[in-house]
Amino acid sequence: MSQAVDPRFPDIDLEKERKEILNAFRGLLRSVKNRNREDTRMIRKAFDVAVEAHKDMRRKSGEPYIYHPIAVARICSEEMGLGATAIACALLHDTVEDTYITLQDVEDLFGKKVRIIIDGLTKIPEVFDENASIQAENFRKMILTISDDLRVVLVKLADRLHNMRTLGSMRPDKQLKIASETKFLYAPLAHRLGLYSIKSELEDLALMYSEPDTYSAIEEKLKSSKDARNRFIRRFVQPVKEALLHEGYVFDIKARTKSISSIHRKMTSKDVPFEEVYDVFAIRIIVDTPLELEKPDCWRIYSIVTDFYQPSPDRLRDWISTPRANGYESLHTTVMSPQGKWVEVQIRSKRMDEIAEKGLAAHYKYKESNSEESKFDRWIAEVRELLENPDLNAMDFVNEFKLNLFNDEIYVFTPRGELRVLPTGSTILDFAYDIHTDIGDKCIGAKVNNRLVPLSYQLQNGDQLEIITSVKQKPNEEWLRFVVTARAKQKIKSSLNEEKKLIAQDGKEILERKFKQYNIRFVSENISFLEKHYGLGSATDLYVRIAKGKIELSKLRDIDIEHGMFQLPKKTNVPKEKHEKEIYTKLGSKDDTIIIGEDFKNIQYQLAKCCNPLPGDKVFGFITINEGIKIHRYNCPNAEHLMSKMAYRCIKARWKSQELIERIAAIRISGIDTLGLVNKLTEIISNQHNVNMKSISFETDDGIFEGKIKVLVYDTEHLEQLMRKFEQVEGVKSVSRWDTDEELIH
Repeated sequence: MSQAVDPRFPDIDLEKERKEILNAFRGLLRSVKNRNREDTRMIRKAFDVAVEAHKDMRRKSGEPYIYHPIAVARICSEEMGLGATAIACALLHDTVEDTYITLQDVEDLFGKKVRIIIDGLTKIPEVFDENASIQAENFRKMILTISDDLRVVLVKLADRLHNMRTLGSMRPDKQLKIASETKFLYAPLAHRLGLYSIKSELEDLALMYSEPDTYSAIEEKLKSSKDARNRFIRRFVQPVKEALLHEGYVFDIKARTKSISSIHRKMTSKDVPFEEVYDVFAIRIIVDTPLELEKPDCWRIYSIVTDFYQPSPDRLRDWISTPRANGYESLHTTVMSPQGKWVEVQIRSKRMDEIAEKGLAAHYKYKESNSEESKFDRWIAEVRELLENPDLNAMDFVNEFKLNLFNDEIYVFTPRGELRVLPTGSTILDFAYDIHTDIGDKCIGAKVNNRLVPLSYQLQNGDQLEIITSVKQKPNEEWLRFVVTARAKQKIKSSLNEEKKLIAQDGKEILERKFKQYNIRFVSENISFLEKHYGLGSATDLYVRIAKGKIELSKLRDIDIEHGMFQLPKKTNVPKEKHEKEIYTKLGSKDDTIIIGEDFKNIQYQLAKCCNPLPGDKVFGFITINEGIKIHRYNCPNAEHLMSKMAYRCIKARWKSQELIERIAAIRISGIDTLGLVNKLTEIISNQHNVNMKSISFETDDGIFEGKIKVLVYDTEHLEQLMRKFEQVEGVKSVSRWDTDEELIH
C-alpha cells in the first residue's frame, strides 16, 4: 500500500502527520476538566471544521497550521481554565480571517455567541493607512468586544502567547516588532486580567527577543545559583512546615523564582547588579480551607511565620481585606532569614491561588466573590466609555487604554467610608471624576483627612477625601497635567472641546461679518486657505483664534482676492524639509537599509536626541512626519513605542564601519562622596586619548553623590573603555550610560 504524500513537501508522511494531529486533539480533550457530552460534541465539531479549513496551510516552521489552533485551545483549557465555548472559539479563531469560512457559516454551525467571539478575534482588513497603525486598529476592535464577551480577549492572549512561544521561526525584524507589541500592550493586558503567569511569560519572551544578551546573562546567573537557592529554601521552610502540620493545616508550600523580566526590571529601576536583587524568589503557602475561614487562617499562618522570622513592618501587603482591582487576593510579607537575607512570603487559600494563576477566567468558577467581579465590571464600564468617544482615533485609544492597565493601585475613601481603587499617582481630580463627571468639572479642591489641599495633590493609600465644588468652576487645559486616569483625561478633553465649540461659534460669526464687509465669499475653499495661511490644523482652531482676537482680520485685505476668492501668491517657496510622503516615494522597499555616514537616496536623516546613538550601537531608522528619518538605538526609551505602534515607519539602519566622527555621549556616575573624587574623574578624561569633556555636574546628598558627565567619543567601544576606568575609582559604585533629554516623537 503506497503512503500519502504532499507533492509540495515530498519528505512528509501525511498519514503519520494525520495521526499526530489526532493525538494532539486527544491531548486537548483530556485537558478539558468537567466536560459533559455536549461540550465534547462542540469541541469535536470545531476541530473538524478547523482541520478541513486549514488542511492546505502550513506555518513558517513547516508544520501543519492546525497545530497552532490546537495549541491556543490547550492554553485556554490548561492555563486559563476556560470552558468548551472558549476552546471551540480558539480552534476556529483563524478560520474566518484565513480561509473560505464566513462569520455566517460560524453562526449557522455554532450559534450567535461563538460568532460574536470569532468576529472580535478576526482582524480588520489590512488597508494601508499612513495615519494609523493597523495593529492599533485591530487592538481597538478586539477591546470593542470586551463588553460583549471577555473570552475574546482571553483567546487573543492565548493566541499571542503561542505566537511568542514559536517566534523563533520568524525574521529578526518581525521578531522585534512582535516582541515590542507584546511588551507594550498584551503583557499589561494579561496583568490587568489577573493572568500573572501568562503576563510573566509574555514579558520574558519579549525580553528574550528584544534583548537576547541581557536575557541570557540573567538566565545563566539563575541556573548557576539554583542549587544554593534550593538548599536555602529547604532550610528556611522546614520549621514553618513542621509548625503548620502540628496545627493540623492542609497546605502546600511552593518556592517561586522571580521571572527573568521582573529581575531585569528590578536591576534597571534600582540600578543594582543581579547579586543585589534580594527577592529573586518568593515562598508561597497555599492553604486548603473553606471560604469563611480563609481570612482568619491566612492571618494565623502569618503569625506562625513571624514567630520564626522577623518581618519588615513596611513590607506587609494585605490584599485579602482589600483585593486588587483585578481580583488578586493574597497576604504578602517580607521576613529576615537567619542568613541575613530578606525573603518574601505569600500566604493565600487554594481559591485565591487559582484566581491569582488564572485571573478573571477563574471568576466564572467562584461566583460568590461578587466584590471582585463588580470592580472588574467598573473597569469594563470605563473601557466602554472610552470606546464610545467619537473623537478618539485608534492611536489615542491605545494610549488612553494603556493608562487603564495600571499595575499599582491605591485605596482611598469617600467621606462616608466607601472604598475607591485608583492608580498610583492619582490626584484630587482623578478621584472627583471617578465619582461623577459633574463633580470633576466643578471641583476646586478637597479636604484630605480634614486638611485643605489643591487639585494637584497626589493621593496616598488610606486617604479620606471630601471634594469641594463651585458652580463657577470649569475645566481648563492645565488640568490635563494633573490627572493620570483615562476617564478623567477623556472627560476634561470632552469639556474643553464643548467650550471650544462655543468660542468657535462666536469666531465664525465674527469672520462671516468681516467677509461680508470685504466682499469675500464665505465658502470652504476660503476657510481652508486661511487655515493654511495661519498654519492651523482645523477650521475650529481658526475660529477660536479669531474669537480670542489673536488674528488681525484687517490684514485680510493684504491677500490677493479675485471674485470673492483668496488667490495663492504667484511665487511659492518650496519648503526645505522633506515630507513624509516624499520619503515613502523615494524608498525602494521596506528592506532598504540606511548606512549611517553615507547619503541615503537624498533623504535627510539625523541621530535622535532621546538616545544619542554611537557607532557600535544596534540602531534602526524612524520616518518622522516632517524631519526626515531619525536614527534610534534599539534600547532607546522610545523604541518599544515606535516599533509596536508605528512599525510601518521603521526602517533598518547600520553604521559605516570606517566612520570616525566624534559624538556626544552622557555617563551617570554614583557612589560615596570622597575627597578629590571629581578631580580623579576629570583627570581620567584628560588622560584618555581623544576624549573631550563637554559638561560635568555633581550633586551630593547625605554623603552620596550623583554625577552626570557629557563627553565626545567615537563609538561604544571608546565609551565603554572610559566607563571601565571610572568604575575603578575608589568610592564609585555604579557607572551607566545616560540617555539625555527626552525628545518628542513626531
